Amino acid sequence: MDRRFFIRGSAAAAAAAPWAASATAAAKSDRFFDDLEARTFRFFWETTNPANGLTPDRFPNPPFCSIAAVGFALTAYPIGVERGWVSRAAARRRVLATLRFFDRAPQGPQARGVTGYNGFFYHFLDMATGERFQQIELSTVDTALLLAGMLFCQSYFNRTDAEEAEIRRLAEAIYGRVDWRWAQQPARESPAIGMGWTPEGGFIDYAWRGYNEGMIVYLLALGSPTHPVGTDAWSAWQRDFDKSWGLNFGPEPHLGFPPMFGHQYTQVWVDLRGVRDSYMQAKGLDYFENSRRATLAQRAYAQANPGGWKGYGGDVWGLTACDGPGDMKHAYRGELREFRGYSARGPGQRDDGTLAPTAALGSMPFAPEICGPAALALKRQYGAHVHGRYGFLDAFNPSFDFDDVRPGTGRVIPGAGWIGPQYLGIDQGPIVAMLENWRSGLIWQVMRANPHIVRGLKRAGFTGGWLAAA
Repeated sequence: MDRRFFIRGSAAAAAAAPWAASATAAAKSDRFFDDLEARTFRFFWETTNPANGLTPDRFPNPPFCSIAAVGFALTAYPIGVERGWVSRAAARRRVLATLRFFDRAPQGPQARGVTGYNGFFYHFLDMATGERFQQIELSTVDTALLLAGMLFCQSYFNRTDAEEAEIRRLAEAIYGRVDWRWAQQPARESPAIGMGWTPEGGFIDYAWRGYNEGMIVYLLALGSPTHPVGTDAWSAWQRDFDKSWGLNFGPEPHLGFPPMFGHQYTQVWVDLRGVRDSYMQAKGLDYFENSRRATLAQRAYAQANPGGWKGYGGDVWGLTACDGPGDMKHAYRGELREFRGYSARGPGQRDDGTLAPTAALGSMPFAPEICGPAALALKRQYGAHVHGRYGFLDAFNPSFDFDDVRPGTGRVIPGAGWIGPQYLGIDQGPIVAMLENWRSGLIWQVMRANPHIVRGLKRAGFTGGWLAAA
């Protein structure tokens, strides 16, 4: 593997340098990454319903809209403008269609005919009507991912014309209606924010505690101009952090969260380089460096390969939440192994040999010296089996090459193993967004100017770095 495009500089140097300083100019302009980012952008541009801005959870079999995928779509549109893939006017119209839909969508406690309640939105929506899909939950984290995309558009579309002014106004109104304090009710004696709610069963029993993707929930809840939670909510989220601190299969200690998406999601929008809260201050690092260490740990785990899975190595690695061959057990290397369909996967949590390109590609800013070669290796070794119209398919499993059982979905290709047939919006999103953050820092730079993000960080106790001047 030719690694000359991927600098192995220190994390401190990367954090102090300009945007995406951890990669050379040659790597940033490489045609492979140009093409990959463009293909992944087109997933959002071409599969989203232009009438209401709803993005499918997956393609080519879109069963429903994922509101988190809508948040990633809203983030992708300005990237398309900056890269010249769509005009600013076209992107503006798409954003407006999306925000107008969510602004006008009915909310209420009833089980049918609504899109959300108390400002939050249901995890999945009907692609045409936008109403709650079946009996899915009202999701705090998926609402947060949707809002993050809206706030990015609020700051990006900063011109004085009427349409861009409307984008800013609608984003403010939708964000302002979210009652974060109401979502603390399931925690009872704790200020932690609950994960969700349904009309049929009330609040879900679980709240956001411990290091995970819930960081974006707390930052937006703390930054709310209308219904902010108290700073004790941040402390409640961090209460169990020490349980996750350690080597976690890597060469350096860090806060562990086995699936990579937990390290990626918040940092799609929030630049955490050089800014620290009290917990990270005590550890002598920031969350960006923590995610760099987690990325290195994923690769180290693949190299050690304790499960003996096929294909794992220094340039083919990456466990996260993704599709899989199906829920079943099958003999592998002389023992009965458990395989899963869609599931969260990670070192020490669950590993059935299924790899997801988004694990490495969505981590490009953290460790481009290993993520870049991983992307190139996937394309070189698996080619059109895993790479197509919208970039990399969601997942594949080289070990699942059995000829005596049918996978729950996808197909088994001799010599390649199981290949998932779908693109997933919540896995495509980190790819296009983090490629852009690595190449230009666009999203981070724009969001540094968003007052809600700045307020949320400061109320969480972050100091230093770029935040000192915000």
